This record gives sequence, structure tokens and C-alpha cells, in this order.
Amino acid sequence: MAKQPLLPVEDARTRILAALHTTPVESVSLAEALGRVLAEEAIARRTQPPADLSAMDGYAVRVEDVASVPVQLKVVGEAPAGSSYPKHLAKGEAVRIFTGAALPRGADAIVIQEDTERDGNTVTIREAVKAGRHVRPCGLDFRTGDAGMPAGRRLSPADIAFAAAMNLATLNVHKRPVIAFFSTGDELVPPGTEPGANQIISANNDGLAALIIEAGGIPLDLGIAPDRVGAIREAAERAGAADMLVTLGGASVGDHDLVQEALSPLGLDIDFWKIAMRPGKPLMYGSLDGKPMLGLPGNPVSALVCATLFLKPAIQRMQGGDSALHTGIARLGRDMPANDARENYVRAGLDHVHDELPVATPFEVQDSSMLSILADAGCLIVRAPGAEAARAGTIVSVLPLRM
Repeated sequence: MAKQPLLPVEDARTRILAALHTTPVESVSLAEALGRVLAEEAIARRTQPPADLSAMDGYAVRVEDVASVPVQLKVVGEAPAGSSYPKHLAKGEAVRIFTGAALPRGADAIVIQEDTERDGNTVTIREAVKAGRHVRPCGLDFRTGDAGMPAGRRLSPADIAFAAAMNLATLNVHKRPVIAFFSTGDELVPPGTEPGANQIISANNDGLAALIIEAGGIPLDLGIAPDRVGAIREAAERAGAADMLVTLGGASVGDHDLVQEALSPLGLDIDFWKIAMRPGKPLMYGSLDGKPMLGLPGNPVSALVCATLFLKPAIQRMQGGDSALHTGIARLGRDMPANDARENYVRAGLDHVHDELPVATPFEVQDSSMLSILADAGCLIVRAPGAEAARAGTIVSVLPLRM
């Protein structure tokens, strides 16, 4: 393949996202909606609260009757949650009421039970209250027809409860994109097997599957393809109706990097190849017979860093969700040397300090083969191309890796 200049990271991400389409819409139950992305606004089907409700246990009163205290009122009834007092509250009357019960007609405040003293059918009110005290007015939370949640929201447990309160039993969401992937390499064997001479355990497939699930996608693991053109081609053909194909390894130009050769007859159209970043320079993006295809490096650290920067936003974009990388800032915990011409993603510990910026301390060894360092990292320090040497205490941009 003809040599081409290294593409800046942000340009690569922009080109990937611009080429993607959102997945179709489906209706799912609330039990299936966690983590899904709304395809349209969720509109309330009821008003909440549906009436003026008591926010406390106590007595429903007319404010004018308790303007001067202490005062004795006649207890004419009771209103537990799920029930109500059916009559209009008259002058000098009170109703024993419990949290969540509807206010009687004519009542306009609640006196909490701690500020009263009960004697048979008489209650002594010892604290004056203003109108609306301890009352949740009708529609305080939302009203019928309100747009409760916007399209594009990834649904949290609180969102599910909100939808239920709006009387929505189902929600319209984008389908989870199916991401098919396979690793390449004669040296790779699956976890749990005994490697032969010159073989290693493949970490990429399981790590990538977890990232796909975390991003909201459905992983389709096509296994490990040996370094043979036919095997790589056969693996790609098994991607079927997946929304995207990801290859791991074999996308460079070595004698055993066969992905481009194997997939060209299947309609491989490369948009770009090689990114100005570390780790992860040999990254490829294009389409395979119209299907988006991402070629990740075979190195496990490079693969996961690139998947975090490019695949995760792509999955979120295909669901109609937020595809931005949410970086933050931290103080550098150790001196760092000047950076070269590639954007550098440095694995670092992230220590949170009370009332101060967190401290990002880069690990001394950054070898891209070391998954133990990536597993321990709380963030990636993002260093711009050509960044000058930085002293400890300098404010740096970080990409958090843990929730």
C-alpha cells in the first residue's frame, strides 16, 4: 500500500464517526432498557403527583384555623396513603393524614404529628403553618404531555424509575449495534489452553468483547484466524449482518500482516491507515463491501487504547448517543519528558484529593505489551504532539478509564 502521512487522532475520530449511521429503532420493556439509548423523547402519560398530596404524617388543616396557636380542632376522619377523606373540610375541622395521601378538599396545609397532641376526637395544634406547608402540589414532578427525557439519553436506573412513574411500560430505543471481531496470528491461542512452543495467550478478544458491552454494543467473537489469507477472508465473511467488523492485528505491512491482502477481494475500501498516536499507530479504517471496518493493532494495550478512542465512540454514535470523549484535568504527579510528533496516551494512576484536582502519576514503564499497567491505570494522560517537558504539579489533560 502506498505510504501516506500519519493522520491526527481527532481527524481520524471525526472521519470514523461521520461515516456511521444510527441503528434501527425497537421498543423494549423497562426491564430491558438499562443502558439503552432513547430514540425519541419519552413523553409523560400521567401527572405526578396526580393530586395535592401530604408529604408528612400529621393533620390536614385549613391555615386560617391555625393562625393563632395553640388551638383545638375536631378530628373528623382519616386519610391513609391510597385513600382520601371524601368530604369538604369545614371550619374548625382536621383530618388525620399520612404521607402520600391526597389532601381533603378545603385543606391547604399539613401540621406534622410532632407539633400536635391528640385526645380522642380532638387535636391540639401547637405550631402555626403557612399555606402549602408539607404539601406536594399536583404536578410537582411532571404533568401529562411533558417531555421527560430527550432522545439520545443513555438510560440509567433513575431514568428507568422515571419512565415507570410517567406510566411508560416500554421505551423506543436504538438497537444495540452488533460488532463482529477476530484476531489474527499463528502465535495466538485462547485463554484456558496450554500454549505450544512460540505461542502466547490471546487477550484481545475477551478485552474487546468487554469494551463493546460496556459501550452498549453486542460482541460477536469470530475467534482467532491463522496467518493465512484464506483463513482471514473466511473469518471476515462470518461477520454476516453485523453492524461493524473489527480486526485485531495484521493490518500493518509486514510479511505476516495479511488483512489488507485477504480482504481486498471482498470489497475492502480503506479510508485511512496509520495514526499519529502512541500507542496504536497501525490503525486502519474503511469499509468492507459497505460495512464499516476498523483494523486495530494486535498489541493488546494498543488495541484497547485505540478501541477506547475510536470504537467506543463509534458504538455510541451508532446508537444515537453521546460519542464525545469526556476528558478532564489533573495535576501531574511526576515529571514527564518532552513528547515527539505523535499524540501520546500515557497510562497513569489517578489519585483523588479532597477539594483539589486529582493527581495523575504516569507509570515509569510504558511498554505497550504490558497489560498489567493498563489494568492498574486510572486514566490516560493525553499529551499533544510536540508537547514540552512537564514538571510535577503541571495541569494536564486526562481521559479517565474507570467510572
